[in-house]
Amino acid sequence: MQAVWLENNALSLRDDISVPEPGKSEALVKVRLAGICGTDLALIKGYHSFSGIPGHEFVGEIVRASDRPERMGERVVGEINVACGRCAHCLANMPRHCEQRTALGVLNRNGAFTEYVCLPLENLISVPAGVSDEAAVFVEPLAAALEIREQITIESSDFVLVIGAGRLGQLIAQTLSLTGCNLQVSARYKNQRDVLDTCNISWIDEDSIPASYYNIVVEATGSVVGFAAARKAVRARGTIVLKSTYNEQVLVNFSSIVVDEITLVGSRCGAFGPAINLLKKSQVDPTLLIERRYALKDARAALAHASQPGALKVLLQVAGAKFE
Repeated sequence: MQAVWLENNALSLRDDISVPEPGKSEALVKVRLAGICGTDLALIKGYHSFSGIPGHEFVGEIVRASDRPERMGERVVGEINVACGRCAHCLANMPRHCEQRTALGVLNRNGAFTEYVCLPLENLISVPAGVSDEAAVFVEPLAAALEIREQITIESSDFVLVIGAGRLGQLIAQTLSLTGCNLQVSARYKNQRDVLDTCNISWIDEDSIPASYYNIVVEATGSVVGFAAARKAVRARGTIVLKSTYNEQVLVNFSSIVVDEITLVGSRCGAFGPAINLLKKSQVDPTLLIERRYALKDARAALAHASQPGALKVLLQVAGAKFE
């Protein structure tokens, strides 16, 4: 089968990869659409050592499931973390923090920039008929955006700033706007601002962010500069939610964190169910972020496009995607 291959920070397109064989309680999924995200781009730059097929945002169709043949033909998205089920974190119902986990296209497991992918059946979540493939491919990052609301309480009286209006920042903004909070998004590029305008979400130029104003700041830039901006913007006893994984070390004045009693919250993956429900009810529209679709054979051009400053969502169309 054809697949994007990452090794030693170099990308290649291969056609000599064998179709994976699903193990016990696993299914083989034919990929329809895959999304390129910031983590994929960071892996190429050496965020951490990974060799194999990248990609973890996808929608596809189950084509083989010997343990659950009734699920054949089901349209699905996939929870990316595969847990052992036995460690302390798994037993504490925290499988996304499993000590032995693999992660699709990120950690010791081939990902979705290919024709077929394997995942445990329990990781594969059915997509409702009313949700298009174009929307469903956003379930994983949308779930990550919603995780913020699982970790902290956000009310209509809160003043909230999202720093970074890229792929994830836009989804965070759409989900936070549902709380009725006083929301602003720091947006650098016109295309980002245009999407926010379409969603009736207020944006602010990064040079105009007031100091010590917001009681909740979400940092979604992936940059050291973004963290510095978040620290400047948050008020005393406020909360900074970190949605970024940084490629470099971040120098932090922890004395000021202590003196101002700032709460730092790390936030990563989220549950898929709430994300799918939002899409089913049309309460968010992630398809506004789609800039372009590329065929799998043009994956290198797609990744180059996604790497451009200000780029929003770029999709790889693998096979049989259904659009609305």
